[in-house]
Amino acid sequence: MGRFDGRVAVVTGAARGIGFGTATRFAEEGASVAIIDLDETAAAQAAAKLPVIDGAKAVGIGADVSDAESVDAAVERVVGELGGIHVLVNNAGITRDNLLFKMTEQDWDLVMGVHLKGAFLMTKAAQKHFVEQKYGKIVNLSSVSALGNRGQANYSAAKMGVQGFTRTLGIELGPFGINANAVAPGFIATEMTDATAARLKMDVEEFRKLNAEANPVRRVGFPEDIAAAVAFLASDEASYITGQTLYVDGGAKLG
Repeated sequence: MGRFDGRVAVVTGAARGIGFGTATRFAEEGASVAIIDLDETAAAQAAAKLPVIDGAKAVGIGADVSDAESVDAAVERVVGELGGIHVLVNNAGITRDNLLFKMTEQDWDLVMGVHLKGAFLMTKAAQKHFVEQKYGKIVNLSSVSALGNRGQANYSAAKMGVQGFTRTLGIELGPFGINANAVAPGFIATEMTDATAARLKMDVEEFRKLNAEANPVRRVGFPEDIAAAVAFLASDEASYITGQTLYVDGGAKLG
């Protein structure tokens, strides 16, 4: 028996990285899983790789989380193809890093649109089903960058916004049997952080080593680390936890 037997989990931005790691964890624990990504082909390919068990299903759906019509269509497709929706993980995200004086209005709007508006639209579409069934789990992805990070005014603001959004969801949706929490990853070894290394003209392994040395556990995180935290917060074991943000960063912010 898996913790998510009979449940349907939706993970946005899950064609790769943290999202795919999280989708994999849900599949391993018995859920049917919908991977939502801007690129439907990539979403379908990722869904085909999920280790679904015991008759569960996996689908890949293309959607722009910053567009209301696209989001509504995606959620209705999930319900139609998988038979319901019980867990929503708002993971979709992009970066457009730059120092403030170089950051463009488009850099700001794109990041806000995917992270904040995307989480808002996906949650609004899913909560209609959650409220009706008096059950739902929402996990939003924040970041340690919410506490401020050079060159990420847009990303930092969006990720702190996610925390405020999460607390408000906890207040508003708690009476309807819905839990809403957030996970704030530290440095996670993904294609996105590898791209940051390339932008900084650094070797990937050296970049990871430097980040590992910056936290007490002396290693970088991996998508599986975040997936474990998300799965716990989305489980019934966490039914008395809501409105919270869990930092999963190897203790990087302890100092």
